[in-house]
Amino acid sequence: MSTRFLPSWTKSKIGFFDFVGSESAKLGLILNAIDMRSGGILLLGKKGTGKSTLLSAFGELLGILGLNFAWLPLNVTEDSLLGSLDLEETVKKGKRIYQKGILSRINGGFLFVEDINLFPPYVLSLITETQSRGELIVEREGIEVREPCNFVICATMNPEEGEISPHIMDRFGMCAFLDGAKDKDRRKEILRTNLLDFHKKEDLFHLVKKINLSKDLLRNIKTLGDTVSYIADLVLSHNVEGHRADLFLLYAALAYAAYFGESELMPHHVDAVSELVLNHRSKKREDLRDEKPQTTQTHELQNERKKDRNSKGSEGTHPSGMEAQIRNGSSDKEEVFPVGERFAVRKFALRKDRIVRKAKGRRTDTRCYDKGGRYVKSSMQKKGEIAIDATIRAAAPFQKLRGRRDLLIIKEEDLRYKEKERKMRHFVIFLVDGSGSMGVERRMVVAKGAIFSLLADCYQKREKVSMIVFRNDKAEIVLPPTSSYEFAKKRLEQIPTGGKTPLSAGLTETVKLIKTSGYKEPEARFLVFILTDGKANVPLGNKPVVEELRDICLYMRYLPRTDYIVIDTEKRGSLLKFELAQKIAEWLGAKYYMLEEIRVQSILSSMHVGIRF
Repeated sequence: MSTRFLPSWTKSKIGFFDFVGSESAKLGLILNAIDMRSGGILLLGKKGTGKSTLLSAFGELLGILGLNFAWLPLNVTEDSLLGSLDLEETVKKGKRIYQKGILSRINGGFLFVEDINLFPPYVLSLITETQSRGELIVEREGIEVREPCNFVICATMNPEEGEISPHIMDRFGMCAFLDGAKDKDRRKEILRTNLLDFHKKEDLFHLVKKINLSKDLLRNIKTLGDTVSYIADLVLSHNVEGHRADLFLLYAALAYAAYFGESELMPHHVDAVSELVLNHRSKKREDLRDEKPQTTQTHELQNERKKDRNSKGSEGTHPSGMEAQIRNGSSDKEEVFPVGERFAVRKFALRKDRIVRKAKGRRTDTRCYDKGGRYVKSSMQKKGEIAIDATIRAAAPFQKLRGRRDLLIIKEEDLRYKEKERKMRHFVIFLVDGSGSMGVERRMVVAKGAIFSLLADCYQKREKVSMIVFRNDKAEIVLPPTSSYEFAKKRLEQIPTGGKTPLSAGLTETVKLIKTSGYKEPEARFLVFILTDGKANVPLGNKPVVEELRDICLYMRYLPRTDYIVIDTEKRGSLLKFELAQKIAEWLGAKYYMLEEIRVQSILSSMHVGIRF
């Protein structure tokens, strides 16, 4: 038991059985306690839904079971995570003494990570790499350590505060969604539980006994070929990538069967845990989400055709106005649409580069030489401030040899220097499709709302913005580089919609702007939001449009210090879907989102859909 790593504020009086609701989350935690091969669990929910409280109560259960666990502090360093030199012992003995880190101490136990989406990606990569290898490897400062390191990760996450990469998400065997109490009785029960001075210890000890019995039974459960085949079919039917889902589903189902005292694994055991295992990796929810609008769209098109026939009588054989717009990809009629609703946009995680710069802003971490940066690690490269801790660690093994008496003897070769990071701002360029197809079903209203929201986000991050609009047969900069939020909003409101889609011209104009601005600010990073439905129909040269677009995108992909985010404004489930925006994202190596997906709520709602299947 390692309550020494449990922060005092998390020592809640709420016991595991006192926690009201979230039965699937509790089941997932119990299954991991029975069989660590179940792969850990991610507790997903909005603020105040009890994620940390439940995890804290689970920690008490693990303590009684005799299992080790530790909380990962948000400010964890690489040294404290993997282990480093024990200074006191090294100076005393004159040889390098290794001090274990958090991962070494929890071998065979559990790692609790609260708000996993707030941790730096490199920390999460160190943890998951060690976990997948089952071995801790430390080779630094003359230390070489290789030791077994097996542990389970139990984490919490509020999707409103950011995301984690799909790669990290897939490492979790299970994912459970915690929702707030919606009915009065449940809220009253929560209040009553908090007023109690004790929790159900007897039930907890009964659970501990049951888990220990389940562990013994687990080894003898028979797994028939039919059930294995059932697992494979179930995973395939959910269109899951990779093979982790199959393995986690098997181990979770075995733990479930053992928990209920069964001696043979049956399909209904698999069904009982399938939601927990497939929730976060199933693509079925995407299919479901696509199907519904398609049906709605079909009805809309049918109604439109009916109205058109009624209004035109004998001319009913001609295509409707909307169909004609979609077919041609443009409308000559010019219209200025209003700006749609503003909303909170999701966090876009961008890669870091290796440039050391003087940084200001609030978007992406970068190496910096400012005094105010965050010290992340040390290096031997002579620059900036001396890293006292790393310098002492480098000098420590030689103190006895150098004849140290009272003071440390530090030589020039011991000196280590600080590498620092801080947030930087980007120069954000909005490349906006102003063609007639954007006017279909007033998609431009929603698109302008999205740009308005992104502009507000840029203003909060103190970023410079510019806007390029392409329509008819050309692209033009309608908003020169500016930091004025009001000016940008005014220009956004004035953008007209109508005409053809010269997407190639828009991309070319973006390249010119990036190059011109790059000459003025060599350290600047560029972020380009491309909002289009991808219905390009005006080439710059003699090549076919798609071929020309591919060539331009492949050129843009390798522009230095530039990131792209493509926001597809084509309506999901549309019958005449071009899907060229997705191709453009692939060619650019860009992140790709549907227009509706850039709201923070979209992550939560997608999980709700996943839970219902």
